[in-house]
This record gives sequence, C-alpha cells and structure tokens, in this order.
Amino acid sequence: MMGETQKPIAFESAELFRWLGKDVHESLGEPYGSVTRAGPLGGVEPDTQMSFLMRTSLDAQVSSDRIRSAVAKTPLVEYPRSQLAQQLRTIGALIRDGMKTRVYYASLSGFDTHGGQLGPHGNLMRQLGDALLAFHNDLKAQGNENRVATLCFSEFGRRVAQNGSAGTDHGTAGPVFLIGGRVRPGLLGDHPSMTDLDQGDLRYTVDFRSLYAGILDDWLGAPSEKVLGGTFPKAKLFQV
Repeated sequence: MMGETQKPIAFESAELFRWLGKDVHESLGEPYGSVTRAGPLGGVEPDTQMSFLMRTSLDAQVSSDRIRSAVAKTPLVEYPRSQLAQQLRTIGALIRDGMKTRVYYASLSGFDTHGGQLGPHGNLMRQLGDALLAFHNDLKAQGNENRVATLCFSEFGRRVAQNGSAGTDHGTAGPVFLIGGRVRPGLLGDHPSMTDLDQGDLRYTVDFRSLYAGILDDWLGAPSEKVLGGTFPKAKLFQV
C-alpha cells in the first residue's frame, strides 16, 4: 500500500507481521541483516526502486518490533475470542501504545446470508456487539474514550421482503453506527419506511457522503471537499 505521505500497512496478526525469511532457511538471515544495517539508503541511488524497497523494509522492521511489543501486553479488559474482537484487541493495544495512526480498519465477514438468515445473522450481530463493547471498555480504561470514534458500516444493505429461502437478498440503504465519547447520541435522519419502497428497496434518508464529510472535517481535520470530490451537507455528528 502506498500513499503520498504515508505508507499504510495491513496484517492479519501481529505475530505474522514480521520478516519470515529465517523461518524458510537460516542462510537468508545475513542478506536481510545487511539491508537493515545499511541505513535508509544503504549506498544506493535515492528515488530509485531499490531505495524505495530498502526504506519500506526498514519501516516494516521498525513497525513490526513496536507492534508486536504493544500487542504482547495484557489488555486492561477481557476480550471475547471472536475474530473481530481479536482485531479490536490489537487496535486497542496500538492506541494504548500511543501509535500515531489516524485510521484503523477491522472487518467481520459472514453477512452474505441469503438463506436461513435468522440464526446466523443474530450470532453475527452478537459478535459485533460483544466485540465493540469490549473495545470501548478498553478505551475507557485507557482514558482514550474521547479520542476515538468507531464507524460501523456494511458494504451492502438488505431488501425488505423475505426471499424463498428464509433470508433476504442484497438491497440499497443500510444503517451506520457511530460510537465514541464525543459522538452526539441519538438517531440521525428519519427511520426509513417499510412500505414506501423503491422497487422493494428501502429509500435512504441520509446521504452517506454527508456522514463522511462530518467525520473528515470535524473529527479527522481533513478537507472533505477534496476527499469526496464535491461539497455535501455536513452531518453534525460530534459534541463540541
């Protein structure tokens, strides 16, 4: 992953976010060590592919050591064993360690249920709720509850009517949850009608770009017009 000023990273677990060459063969240790000992440029020409790879390698090594050290500490609260909860446990540890990262991303899969939906969907929502509760209890124990806002969204909505397999198919509008110590409580917009539909789909009442505009401008301090490619009514999401 590459950005103009930052190089974001993605990893499945802190333990796997490390150089694994020596696990393959001991002989790979020395070449890698020579790269990391050489410094940011290591004698190669700047602004070349080789210098980029060397800088990336060094950045990854430093990040790996700090991340694994942070995650190794016992959290201040107990987390469930679900996959999402463990992702949030890692994020909580990095926030507690004082990482400068502005945005963290975690995901929960399995919602693409078109048949027999009632049981699996309820279980997934229970995992979501339990994981978020533990995460925000952790933030509160750290004293960071007012510094973090958690946005929960789905990549797809659901149709209103049940299909022939005791499930629902993909739809349009869907709910978004925003959680945090400085988030204004309550419902934003109007609850969508269950009868006034758009060819079987809910009619959305809030443009999601207005949510992003409010978060970008008022929370992250980023120019929403530039990011979103236009000006949108900014949702008032946070308490002053």
